[in-house]
Amino acid sequence: MTATDDRPVWAVRMRSERDARGWSQADAVRAMRAKSSHNLPTDSTLLRNWRRWESGESRPDEFYAPIIAAAFDTVTAAFFPKARPNRDDELLSATGMDTLEFIGRLRMSDVNSATLDAVRITAERLCCEYAYADPHDLHAEGTAWLRRITSLLDGRLTLSQHREILVLAGWVALLVGCVDYDLGRRAGAEATRRAADSLGREAGNVEIVGWAAEMSAWFALTQGNFRGAIDVSEKAMAGTTSMGVGVQLAAQRAKGWARLGDRRAVQTALDDGRSILARMGHPANLENHFVVDATKFDFYAMDCCRVAGQDRLAERYAQQVIRDSTRPDGSVRNPMRVSEARLTLAVVAVRDRDLERAVEEGVAAFTAGRRSLPSLAWIAGEAAREIIERYPGDPRTQSFLDQLRSLNAG
Repeated sequence: MTATDDRPVWAVRMRSERDARGWSQADAVRAMRAKSSHNLPTDSTLLRNWRRWESGESRPDEFYAPIIAAAFDTVTAAFFPKARPNRDDELLSATGMDTLEFIGRLRMSDVNSATLDAVRITAERLCCEYAYADPHDLHAEGTAWLRRITSLLDGRLTLSQHREILVLAGWVALLVGCVDYDLGRRAGAEATRRAADSLGREAGNVEIVGWAAEMSAWFALTQGNFRGAIDVSEKAMAGTTSMGVGVQLAAQRAKGWARLGDRRAVQTALDDGRSILARMGHPANLENHFVVDATKFDFYAMDCCRVAGQDRLAERYAQQVIRDSTRPDGSVRNPMRVSEARLTLAVVAVRDRDLERAVEEGVAAFTAGRRSLPSLAWIAGEAAREIIERYPGDPRTQSFLDQLRSLNAG
């Protein structure tokens, strides 16, 4: 619930999403009908239901919730999120070994079920630290663990053990490659991405291969190669249409098409991602960088709406991204998403001729402790072009550009 509204969050969102589109409640009901493949009640019945839902009097059931989400071009779990499951990833409680004993077993190539459990837990922990850990520290730890894990491949292993170690090494290699790129180390990131791709192919793991392709699309986007990003994403989609990486590939495709000005292709790509998310179960661990949670769909749509000039929708999505990325105590769960949301609000503000707010939001985007430099510089550069176009000689524009130059120099 919000501080000024005692309705449930989903009820508040129903109203704000409707307002952002300039819809009446009757328009919203018509949008539901257009998005539904089922026979729905009469418009008058749906309208009564809508009023109860939007007032918070009753919550849409499992039949109506996905139709409402689809009407607003998002997914059910983003609009009506479930409680996040608790996670116990402590090495000792899960395996009975402390870290020193675990590393000792790795050095002796003592591979048994407990050792593999410990490797699995460690790989998961590293992937869960991506959003907030110091990137230099995470890179160093990830690289060290990657060496330890791959060293096990020289030992005597069963076929299933060999495959599992390849898979675990693949996940850690993906993580290290992402952090490499965040730090601006393009060559290292590409080398590690290729290593992850090779490990995934050797293990026969479609998901790891898909994420390696997704990284390639990400690299291409941030370097302005939009056609390349689209091509990579399209080629990698086969076999990933039931996986989170398929959602991410669709999103990268949408971002590329948005910058090439093809709105129909953008909507098709977003619809593809939304349909995959709608078919997927609720992830067990939303902290893992390679788990695509439903709330990230708003993050993708935000980017595409901003580029397409759909300012009110972009603003609405940005506000939702910030809410979803902020814990109840006010701390930020996903600082990199929040930075891009701030830049979206900056772009909307400057289009509304509010330079003061635009610069304030833009500078706030640079203050996050955890940053992906190429992604942040890319989106900030797009924001800067809009600010320069409208206020080329204003000292506040220069202030924003100075901050951007400082970011690129860092």
